[in-house]
Amino acid sequence: MAGVYVHIPFCASRCSYCDFFSTLEMKGSGSAYVDAVVAEATMRCHELRGERLRTLYLGGGTPSQLPLPLLERLVKGLKGVLELEHVEEFTVEANPDDVTAEWCAALRPLGVNRVSMGVQSFEDNILRAIGRRHNASQVAQAMGNLHAAGITNVSIDLIYGLPGQTLESWTRTVEQAIALSPQHISAYGLTYEPGTRLWHQRERGEVIEVPEEDCIGMYRVLVRLLQGAGFEHYEISNFALPGYHSRHNSSYWDETPYLGLGAAAHSYDGSIRRSNPCDMHEYISRIASGETACEQEEMTRWERYDERVMLGLRTAAGVDAERLREDFGDAAWTHFSREIQRHLDAGNVRLDGASRYVLTAEGILVSDSVMRDVMWDDD
Repeated sequence: MAGVYVHIPFCASRCSYCDFFSTLEMKGSGSAYVDAVVAEATMRCHELRGERLRTLYLGGGTPSQLPLPLLERLVKGLKGVLELEHVEEFTVEANPDDVTAEWCAALRPLGVNRVSMGVQSFEDNILRAIGRRHNASQVAQAMGNLHAAGITNVSIDLIYGLPGQTLESWTRTVEQAIALSPQHISAYGLTYEPGTRLWHQRERGEVIEVPEEDCIGMYRVLVRLLQGAGFEHYEISNFALPGYHSRHNSSYWDETPYLGLGAAAHSYDGSIRRSNPCDMHEYISRIASGETACEQEEMTRWERYDERVMLGLRTAAGVDAERLREDFGDAAWTHFSREIQRHLDAGNVRLDGASRYVLTAEGILVSDSVMRDVMWDDD
């Protein structure tokens, strides 16, 4: 099995916290960009090595900003190059204010069966402060439009630790998200990425960072409320009703090969990582000249080990120490077993079965420390 990710970099405006590659240059560039993505798929489809495609994901940026004629042209072009007839999950990311009845009605004929909406908060004052274009009432309208169009697999993205957010306002946000009956919720702690507008605002003292202990409290509330509503906590930041885990994102965590198309997109085939330039014009130019835009790097054995334990510990499946031994040898198994023991003793990790190590609820709060300890140290 394999997946395909397509990066759609276009945004109508930039959120203050975002450091993903995006551009405001939709006019005059959208058509050329779509053609470049289809051309890249033609050049690089062999990298999938005949694996059957299971997932297709349009991320961004803001894919819902792509005009419907261009979205249709993109999907039709990809269908002409890639074997998409076996795709089980086709996700498109969207901003709630773009999710009109017309937009929703166009999705199912294209094969889209899942939408991931960037909601972030249900507090209008917070949404304005971080530069979001929508308001809370538009989220409910968007959900109604999706359901009316037959899209019944919807994910909502939330952020906790936003400036001005309190434990009480965050609790209301989670409760409102649950009330809309999504099938999936992703929730991320805010990070102040260098160079973003929010980072500069903090440096100038214009916003105050939410204390770490408050963020921990918000995370505890998130887990309690979502689990109480029947959501499975299957990855540190991801929760789903039974049967609605994100199949595409899960492929990143279980090392399923995936092909990334578009500017700033990444690919992985099990040993080689490839990345496209974070420059739309460079990307289009290189594809138009008939060359692939990606750079590649073959991962070392220990880089693959580090990735295995880091990604595994993020998930409810955990890390299978015996599989580590089979894939990376006795040295890796000995190192992992030795370093994980202290966290087992501290209650940060539990043993599931004979050899599978999984973070506990308390261990998730110190997950960075656990991961650092079990990763390979060449020194």
